[in-house]
Amino acid sequence: MNILSYIFGSVFGFSLIWIPILHASIVFLFGLYLISARRPVGVAFAWFLIVILVPLIGISLYILIGERPVGRKLTRKIVRMNHEYEKITQEMRQQYLADRKKLPLEGQALSLLAESRNGSPVVAGNKIELHTESLKILQLFIHEIDLAKKSLHLEFYIWALGGDADKVGEALIAAAKRGVACRVLLDSLGSKDWFKSQWPERFRAAGIQVTEALPIQFGRFQFRRADLRLHRKIFVIDGAVVWTGSMNMVDPRTFKQDSGVGEWVDAMVRIEGPVASQFELTFAFDWSVDNPRIKHFNDREPPASPHEGAALAQEFSSGPVYRDDVLYQVLLSAIMDARQELTITTPYFGPDDGLIQALMAAAGRGVKVTLIVPKLNDSTLVAWSSKSFYSDLMSAGVQIAEFHGGLLHTKSLLIDKRIAIFGSVNFDQRSLRLNFEISLIVYNDAFCAKLEKLIETYLQQSDFVDPKVWAKRPRWHHYLENAAHLASPLL
Repeated sequence: MNILSYIFGSVFGFSLIWIPILHASIVFLFGLYLISARRPVGVAFAWFLIVILVPLIGISLYILIGERPVGRKLTRKIVRMNHEYEKITQEMRQQYLADRKKLPLEGQALSLLAESRNGSPVVAGNKIELHTESLKILQLFIHEIDLAKKSLHLEFYIWALGGDADKVGEALIAAAKRGVACRVLLDSLGSKDWFKSQWPERFRAAGIQVTEALPIQFGRFQFRRADLRLHRKIFVIDGAVVWTGSMNMVDPRTFKQDSGVGEWVDAMVRIEGPVASQFELTFAFDWSVDNPRIKHFNDREPPASPHEGAALAQEFSSGPVYRDDVLYQVLLSAIMDARQELTITTPYFGPDDGLIQALMAAAGRGVKVTLIVPKLNDSTLVAWSSKSFYSDLMSAGVQIAEFHGGLLHTKSLLIDKRIAIFGSVNFDQRSLRLNFEISLIVYNDAFCAKLEKLIETYLQQSDFVDPKVWAKRPRWHHYLENAAHLASPLL
């Protein structure tokens, strides 16, 4: 001890006796900060435990990923542009005020919540098609690009290299050369390999505008959290047609083939009608926010989005800084509104106690609640954490199905076969609290019937978890699941 005290005293200028005092001081001050910040209890205790065990590492991690800042400069820009954006959405809400009255009462309440805090209203007259084969979807993307006359706007979390995703890139270059205005907005982290490739240079040389969303800047982590990501999937053609859903710009035959989970299974919707203009508006806002050269948000022009069908629908965007926690409230409300049947498909399942209790309450009042998740997951920690919820959910009557036909990546919520929430949102803390997400809420029986048929195909490739067999799993599984659950507020 004398030798160690001498070494630490010589190197760091203090005796070892000060180490526990310093440790206690760090923990105490950090605890005071957590109390002042009023974080969710589970999150606060998780961080407090980490700082107690490894104070310096814990504090460093908290600085990196503990808060939800996007940086002071970007926050100011988002707030300023959101005021300018609000004028447009106010006019939109007034324009389509009568459409909400076409909904049943439970639909009216949900749509009103979804449009709160400067959101988009429900609008009638939309034609919505559900597409479920990724390779065909990529071919349809190319077909849309080939027919485009005015503009092509693409916003994705991941643009992966190889396969038919490259063919989409070639089609975009050809479109730009014939005079179509092309804009591509991709997440910096999700599309990092794409940004390191030759594609950005090729795009710009062809006249395609490319913007990197939320770039990771080393040395600025104390001002901007590194793992806040743009997770949206939006493809707008000529301002009149939009694609959205769970699929990134990837070829499933080549994407993450080394992860050992099989091909990713996705679904997308193609929309014609007034709701397309809402997606176009969100793209324009994201483009303006992430493009350093743009100082103010101005809607370029009213997009062409004539009435094409009978479906009532609304675009629903969410993210940190603006529309904070609205997504959580919408999902909670949708679960509590269910009266007969509730089905969730998600690749990543990691809700908080509030949503777990809502699911259990729904099952307890007689609602048939079904959760469909992939049997194999590319995130080991998420997979183990997800399983920590199984016993409680099944004891309340929730059915859990594990999909074995690949990594089920479709994200959907089907309520009473009458309302569907479909898009980029995972049922986890990251989508609920950290990511910029996009969804389509559909109030249409015909579309819900198509989604139900898709869900049935997923169930045919799934195994229901047997509560009796689950209770007999090895004891070490139980400990590992609960250990992973301790980190679930931080995932």
